[in-house]
Amino acid sequence: MKSKWSIFLSILLLILLVACGGNNTETTNAPAENATTAETSDTPAEEPVEEPAAEPVAIEMFYPVAVDAPIAAILQGYVDDFEAANPDVTVELVFSGGYTDVKTAIQTTVEGGGTPPALGVMLATDIYDLANAGIIMPLDDYAANADFMDDFFPAFLANSYFDGQLWSIPFQRSNVLLYYNNDMFAAAGLEAPTSWQELADDAAALTIRDGDTVTQWGMQWSSDWPYWLFQPLAMGMGQNIIGDSDTEVFFDNPAVIEAVQDYIDLSAVYEAMPAGVQASWGSSSADFASGQTAMIMHSSGSLAGILEQANFEVGVMALPGKESGTYATVVGGGNLYIMDGVPQEQKDAAWRFIEFLSNADLAADFSIQTGYIATRESAYETDAMKEYIASVPQAGQAREAMQYAGAEFSIQNLGEVRGIFHDYLQKAFNGEMSAADAMAAAQTESDAALEAFR
Repeated sequence: MKSKWSIFLSILLLILLVACGGNNTETTNAPAENATTAETSDTPAEEPVEEPAAEPVAIEMFYPVAVDAPIAAILQGYVDDFEAANPDVTVELVFSGGYTDVKTAIQTTVEGGGTPPALGVMLATDIYDLANAGIIMPLDDYAANADFMDDFFPAFLANSYFDGQLWSIPFQRSNVLLYYNNDMFAAAGLEAPTSWQELADDAAALTIRDGDTVTQWGMQWSSDWPYWLFQPLAMGMGQNIIGDSDTEVFFDNPAVIEAVQDYIDLSAVYEAMPAGVQASWGSSSADFASGQTAMIMHSSGSLAGILEQANFEVGVMALPGKESGTYATVVGGGNLYIMDGVPQEQKDAAWRFIEFLSNADLAADFSIQTGYIATRESAYETDAMKEYIASVPQAGQAREAMQYAGAEFSIQNLGEVRGIFHDYLQKAFNGEMSAADAMAAAQTESDAALEAFR
């Protein structure tokens, strides 16, 4: 039997063991708490939630090459810059010949049930045909929030509206210019013409023959796509070929008939131009730059290419009219259209690219590189454009010609009516019909083609 002292020692030892065990538990837990605290202090603060990246979208842009300028390279440079700033959008350029080829390619795709490109550059005058066919979409909702619409040249923007809606944005716009070799004029003791009669006389004086062979023409005037280069001549005689209505033409007006005869007389009377229809749109700028002709009628969009090739002083001006000191030109070129039959995300991406292409600095750059008229007046306030005009005054003269600009041939049922006019105009040029008979027939058939739209 244990003594009271032994029992006392056993109880004391048990108390000490319990006390030591409690202290060990606290000591063991302390480092774990410290570790948790250390881990919390090393964890970075929660970062803001990033917006999800935009879904990538690819669009096609159909584009014509209609002038003597490196259009493909210029546009690809713009695409590269746009894609760098908009990595979610890819733009594929599809060059499809001239304006008619682009329109035909898009129409064929739509009519065949295919998906057209999201974006296309087609003639500003195509607006009625494209809108009536449901190929393009109105842009009013996009443009309502745009800050670049106010300073487009009114003559360019006029072709963008139909039935109270905006359908296209001016981009590759031009006017018709008379290009003349100032060195040839000076050598012959001539100055730039100020009337139609002076122009005809100068063209005759500057035509050079070696026997029956012409070594230098006074004038080349393309008529294989005749209406556009013919319009300033009709206007200079006193009447544009269209009126204010989109169903009105003046083909048989006496002033228009006179203009047709004036064109014929440059070869038949003055012997200063090749006879008949001149299929020289693609070659006349090179012929002029190489000195084979003293004057040509051509697009301002060919200015940069001509200046680069020519080794003489190039003069540019609006076409002199019937009365001395009067002049005429007409606007032309292509606008940017968004196709209606593409997904919404492609429409949105196409508009973003339109906004990019429409900024004043790029409009100035495009004009400098090509000769097209910058579509926005603010482009002419950029340092680049001011410096360019100071060194290339012809660019400023091309813009000045805009004060004489008339409305381009844009009308309902344009394809059919334009085809009628071209057919009879060329018959007159080729001597198959008189100017009066050809224009009377063109008027009669065009009125019939427009009747359903009146």
